[in-house]
Amino acid sequence: MARRLAIIAAIGTWFVAPGLASAQLRTQGSTAGTFTESCAICHGNPSVERAPAVATLRQMTPESIYAALTTGSMRAQAASLSDDVKHALTVYLAGRPPGIAELADAKTMPNHCSSNPPIDLSSSPAWNGWGADTMNSRSQPAATAGISASQVPQLKLKWAFGFPAATVVYSPPSVAGGRVFVGIDTGYIYSIDAASGCVYWSFAAQAGVRSAISVGPIQSQGSAKYAAYFGDIRGNVYAVNAETGTLLWKVSADPHPVARITGSPKLYKDRLYVPVASLEEGAGGSLAYQCCTFRGSVVALDVNTGQQVWKTYTITGPLVPTGKNSKGTQLWGPSGGGVWDSPTVDPEHHAIYIGTGDAYTRPVGPHTDSIMALDMKSGNILWSVQDTPDDAWIAACHPPNVSENCPSPLGPDSDFGTPPILRTLPDGHRLLLAGQKSGTVWAHDPDKHGALKWKIALAPKPAGDQGEIAWGGAADEQAAYYGLNSGGVVALALTDGTKKWFVPLDPAAGLEQHHSEDGPLAVIPGVVFSDGWDGVIRALSTDDGHVIWQYDTVKSFETVNGVAAKGGSMGAAGPIIAGGTLFVPSGYVGVQNGMPGNVLLAFSPQ
Repeated sequence: MARRLAIIAAIGTWFVAPGLASAQLRTQGSTAGTFTESCAICHGNPSVERAPAVATLRQMTPESIYAALTTGSMRAQAASLSDDVKHALTVYLAGRPPGIAELADAKTMPNHCSSNPPIDLSSSPAWNGWGADTMNSRSQPAATAGISASQVPQLKLKWAFGFPAATVVYSPPSVAGGRVFVGIDTGYIYSIDAASGCVYWSFAAQAGVRSAISVGPIQSQGSAKYAAYFGDIRGNVYAVNAETGTLLWKVSADPHPVARITGSPKLYKDRLYVPVASLEEGAGGSLAYQCCTFRGSVVALDVNTGQQVWKTYTITGPLVPTGKNSKGTQLWGPSGGGVWDSPTVDPEHHAIYIGTGDAYTRPVGPHTDSIMALDMKSGNILWSVQDTPDDAWIAACHPPNVSENCPSPLGPDSDFGTPPILRTLPDGHRLLLAGQKSGTVWAHDPDKHGALKWKIALAPKPAGDQGEIAWGGAADEQAAYYGLNSGGVVALALTDGTKKWFVPLDPAAGLEQHHSEDGPLAVIPGVVFSDGWDGVIRALSTDDGHVIWQYDTVKSFETVNGVAAKGGSMGAAGPIIAGGTLFVPSGYVGVQNGMPGNVLLAFSPQ
């Protein structure tokens, strides 16, 4: 117990203090700049043979990195850095802070499941992966949901599971084979019994896990029959035994130092389609940084081995030097086009669809801020529609913080962060719906090379850096639903995009600054669920948007695993429904100074 208390004391301010946690997540780009200015003079410089490369540093444990900065070989070089900066550099390189294993490992929890039966994916209803289906609809049919609209007002808390040392429940939960799989900011993922909340196992990834976890068959991996597939925020992709949590394979999707996997890899048959984004637009403003070299991509991996089948870049032109700034730092381009969202699968056209982000440098390529179709077998670009041209943006370039690295003019930052949704209309025609950070929803025709069917602008004023539509909508057979950063939820008719209804949602008392509803939604027949930055989960009628049930998660919970836990803001993860249970992850900081939290809540009608 003394050892555990010592660890809590050592890392408590890093994980628990809201202000520091908020700053840590808001300033990852500036931390990259600190590394560039303080460390990259040697690390990453081929002429300094004794300095390990960045890729080597990223393979080190957080304990060894922090020790090197404080008491070890880099003590003299880091003497001028504050302890907070040393912690930030440790997390930047290692993906998680030092000293959490003894707290976070499921082996230390008292609620181990009494048995570990074999997984049968056909035995119980599922929400497997980010979108619940290959279309990314986040729509659950009545039989699979197990909750009817009439039962929603009777939802009661069934169990709560606390995540040790966490401030953000990073990944949307997935349900498969009667288990819940979820990842958090500490880099741990957990396998939890969906019915009782007992824990089967945990696995420590190299960095925080933000993607949803998909479970599917795997072959030629010993006794493993099913694997849980996911990515981390250092660009690594994993397959672990879904029954035991044992690592089966791990690969890097991209060697770029700030590559990350934010969008959820899409599992389809024998391929895993991995979207790759980066934090380079956060670091690019520094005159010491060689801006910019990252190109967004999708990587297709063999599910059994992790071997790369193909890789397609969204920036198709070659990377070339474009000059030097006044500090003598080499500048590069073209760059950008990160893929922040989960690919959508279209078996009819043997295609996957993605939305892309902005460019970091000029000239801007034709595939940024675009909806793209890629051939599933080869990765070849089938078609691409650029909904916002000429958008080059870097985070640190707003006046007066303008450097020579900044693109001019500075673009609007109109990424597609939400996965495209594929839906079929009653007349048989199909739509590919894409909600954009600008607040515009675009409907493209996937059967006519992405021809525009309709669009509607939803932002009441120009969206700022935080965006208006951030993480994802949902769509049933009649309407598409989106939460807005400005507050409220809107329903759009699939046929022509007209508003069926819009409902502004007032934040909880005292939390007026947390008015956003921009997390991913989820829909069942008659009800759409939205989780807010004020920590309130709400159920709205799909008929007219009136609230039929809500629950405030911003409080402490007694958990089944004995971990002190409380809820907070809700952003990128989003609720899911399967087998008569609503699962709600609570705790998100993001870029809006959200409220940290570390709990997964399970609700069922009672």
